[in-house]
Amino acid sequence: METSELLKKVRKIEIKTKGLSNHIFSGEYHTAFKGRGMSFSEVRSYQYGDDVRDIDWNVTARTGEPYVKVYEEERELTVMLLVDVSQSAFFGTVNQLKTEIIAEICAVLAFSAINNNDKVGVIFFSDRVEMFIPPKKGRQHILRIIRELINFEPVGAGTDISAALGHFNNAIKKRSICFVLSDFQDSGYELPLRIAARRHDLVGVQLTDPAEATLPNIGLVRALDPETGALQWIDTSSRRLQHDYSGRYQRNYQYFRSVFLKCGADQIPIRTDESYVKALQRFFQKRMG
Repeated sequence: METSELLKKVRKIEIKTKGLSNHIFSGEYHTAFKGRGMSFSEVRSYQYGDDVRDIDWNVTARTGEPYVKVYEEERELTVMLLVDVSQSAFFGTVNQLKTEIIAEICAVLAFSAINNNDKVGVIFFSDRVEMFIPPKKGRQHILRIIRELINFEPVGAGTDISAALGHFNNAIKKRSICFVLSDFQDSGYELPLRIAARRHDLVGVQLTDPAEATLPNIGLVRALDPETGALQWIDTSSRRLQHDYSGRYQRNYQYFRSVFLKCGADQIPIRTDESYVKALQRFFQKRMG
């Protein structure tokens, strides 16, 4: 993409998403996440009424007197965006491609974060970890993230959510807010998801398109699988093919829903034919309730 065209796109997304973060999501973001993180401050002698779960057993054993851990609210948070850049994200049959919606959601979350003096980092992934941008603050940092979201060219084509979560678990030790933005056309990522959800405030943002749920009957067509590169003729009128097509979608969709629920992580389902703004509003209102 030409530099001038890229800058225009970055500016367009900045204007749209910064307006949303300033006028709609800034307060909701603050209420939903600020004060949820607690960091260790010190130990003090146990007092009547203290929660026994806060007892520091190491200090208690060493001194012979009960001591409890004291925590304080974390004023500065870290927001991590795990962004799916696999070929299946470059799909959309309504208004926008999934990857375009992902870029706007990331920008809204990033501007909401820096409005609250938080850091933002990104991991781009396909069937491998493509790029890691360490968490930082500031407008220039966010604009760099938006440029990468618009213009990034992945090496891999498939989707490996386990690899992305594994890299995240190794790279980010301090508790953070982590948004995984993907169509989740993958499975087998429950273990790294469980580890991430135990350490961090984890949210899965699932992008889907209506055409992914049901194969349209348009006769014999030559189709390309974007993640494998396989090109072949298929008969879309075949009931077996239609059943297999919708079945694969439903399996991935249900796997996403079940493992995130099992791990205690939040979910934001977003369709390309619906407003992502309303979906984010519902999520923040739920967190504030």
